[in-house]
Amino acid sequence: MTNEVSAAYPEARVTPDNAPMLKRWREAGELVLQHCEGCGKAVFYPRPVCPHCWSDRLVWRPASGKGTVVSFSVIHRGLPAPFDAEAPIGLAEIALEEGISMIARVLVADGEELESGAGVALVGKADAARFPLPTFRIAR
Repeated sequence: MTNEVSAAYPEARVTPDNAPMLKRWREAGELVLQHCEGCGKAVFYPRPVCPHCWSDRLVWRPASGKGTVVSFSVIHRGLPAPFDAEAPIGLAEIALEEGISMIARVLVADGEELESGAGVALVGKADAARFPLPTFRIAR
């Protein structure tokens, strides 16, 4: 994996629903999740109402940034140009400690270390600036 930032990384599409999450990621390298004040559940992906109870009383709270790989794919070829030099790329469904799952990139050197059940954590703040969306690494 290269440490060079690809100038051609596609930017995440900002919407009114996801803007707080993307802003916090860009500025602090932190993952924030919506939490419903009606039923108390975490919500992901960002949206205007809770999918569990339909309340619109959603607030943003910091997430632990830790989770477990549920399933994954390691992509070696056929990547879009901005990612080609960084192959292999690990994509995983991650069960976060907050009780929700998300699909995210997991940084891998060769793909061999990525496996179901592996613990993951967000990349550090310095590395987070490289990536337009929350990105994880294998927790050691």
